[in-house]
Amino acid sequence: MEHDYDVVTAHPDRLPGDAASIYDEDGAIEPNFLKNVAAAVSAGNAALVRQLAGDLHEADLGALIAALEPDLRAAFIKLMGSDFDFAALTEMDHHIRDEILAELPNETVAEGVRDLESDDAVTILEDLDAEDQAEILEALPPVDRAQLQRSLDYPDYSAGRLMQTTFVTAPPFWTAGQAINIMRDTDEENLPDSFFEIFIVDPAHRLLGNVFLDTLLRAKSSAKLEDIMCSDRRRVEVKEDREEVARVFQRYNLVSVPVVDEAERLVGVITIDDIVDVIQEEADAEVKALGGVSEQEELSDTVWWTTRSRFPWLFVNLITAFIASSVLGLFEGSLQKMVALAVLAPIVASQGGNAATQTMTVAVRALATRELSRANALRVVLREIFVGVLNGAAFGLITGLVASVWFGFAGIGVVIALAMLTNLVAGALGGILIPQALNRFDIDPAVSSSAFVTTVTDVVGYASFLGIATVWFGLA
Repeated sequence: MEHDYDVVTAHPDRLPGDAASIYDEDGAIEPNFLKNVAAAVSAGNAALVRQLAGDLHEADLGALIAALEPDLRAAFIKLMGSDFDFAALTEMDHHIRDEILAELPNETVAEGVRDLESDDAVTILEDLDAEDQAEILEALPPVDRAQLQRSLDYPDYSAGRLMQTTFVTAPPFWTAGQAINIMRDTDEENLPDSFFEIFIVDPAHRLLGNVFLDTLLRAKSSAKLEDIMCSDRRRVEVKEDREEVARVFQRYNLVSVPVVDEAERLVGVITIDDIVDVIQEEADAEVKALGGVSEQEELSDTVWWTTRSRFPWLFVNLITAFIASSVLGLFEGSLQKMVALAVLAPIVASQGGNAATQTMTVAVRALATRELSRANALRVVLREIFVGVLNGAAFGLITGLVASVWFGFAGIGVVIALAMLTNLVAGALGGILIPQALNRFDIDPAVSSSAFVTTVTDVVGYASFLGIATVWFGLA
């Protein structure tokens, strides 16, 4: 189908493919630019597609593809041809990437990943079916195939899946001048796209240390690498969890870290750009888990998949809600005698739940970052108890005064004040102790804490308020 369209840019003084011109003030793809690209793809105009998007950075290209309608994404890549940078597929959520890869021929994918850094290639290949993965690997040169297969054989979420396998090594007896000259004479395709250091290895390829490029350039040409290398270079093991790798980067302010196997042989290097992605993904997963949402969920998911992923924890919450509501049944007589109790009881439970969620959020984050441990657990628990007492007293006073004025007698104010104090302390204890207990049993506290903490505050809130009221007013 033919389309009539004009090329319109957000900033007429810039080229259509200039990254600064493709975003609007909210950071989204500029509507006119997106419309032009979509029209060019629909019309099958490869020349215009390349003109509009050919010079974009891989991150901008990924954002553009994600903004296109699903049925245009694979067609866009095909029209871009050899100008398409497959690294752009690593800059979008995995559901969109999987949909695109399912529509592209395996030969096209193989050609696209051929020139990528190994870590980007692994990101693209790791979620493919075994049959497609094998076919793509078979189409690659033997050396590239062996490197990628080795990386794919490492456990999910390990350092081996993050690392790139192209790096620069040298023996300790080389001089600084030799190292520089050899790197200058080395073919560009045999060097990483960018690197910060050269690694010093022995004949068995065991890591001895490293020399950062600034040190290399400052050294005399005759200086041996073993004399200027850093022998205590931070390193991570190839099977180490990526969260632990991220903590190493954060703790020691690294821009790269070598990866070694069990025999201390150098097998790869991880750079800061990959760790930024890990930190963002882990933070995203923690936030989703606190809300009972699968860490795999994305805005691009289907209605059915999203419904299925959210159902289990909603079901758990329903069960815990029935447990909390059963407490009300124990005080049915008291509720019938004093309507004010039915009106005010949810306030106590709700306020306790909110306070507990605050404590739980802090606790879950502290456990994830290893800030909360057995060494400081007692101090943190005591701190949260005191916070619960102070907030409970303050909000008990406020709520008691409001309730006394609202219903016209002071007794109800005293009852709700005592119940508020009790429930906020219970919420503080539940919010800090439940995540720790779950973590002790190797259960993810981010996923599991919310339902249990809410149940505690609901049960304690209703039981304390109605129990105190029953005794205070003699309603039993």
